[in-house]
Amino acid sequence: MSAQTELPQAETTGSCCSPSGSCHSGATAGTPQGAVTTVYEVTGMTCGHCEGAVSSEISEIAGVDSVKAVAATGEVTVVSAAPLDEAAVRAAVDEAGYELVGVKA
Repeated sequence: MSAQTELPQAETTGSCCSPSGSCHSGATAGTPQGAVTTVYEVTGMTCGHCEGAVSSEISEIAGVDSVKAVAATGEVTVVSAAPLDEAAVRAAVDEAGYELVGVKA
């Protein structure tokens, strides 16, 4: 007779990046005082890897404090020290391989 031990299996969803399907935790230490939060609509994102690519490119724009991309909704929330130039955001999204539709109303 042999004993068999079953280890609990972690349930995974999304992509290979993390159980939540995101390459980034999206956690922030809090929104800096005076910060501007803008929600953009981006098309073409389908998984956590896409979210990470878009977040990484937008994070490189001067003044950006945090970025959270959600492939399921196509929304990218950006917290920045001041309003960002939409052309700079569009260029970053294009560089990642996706399309910026515009700012969500």
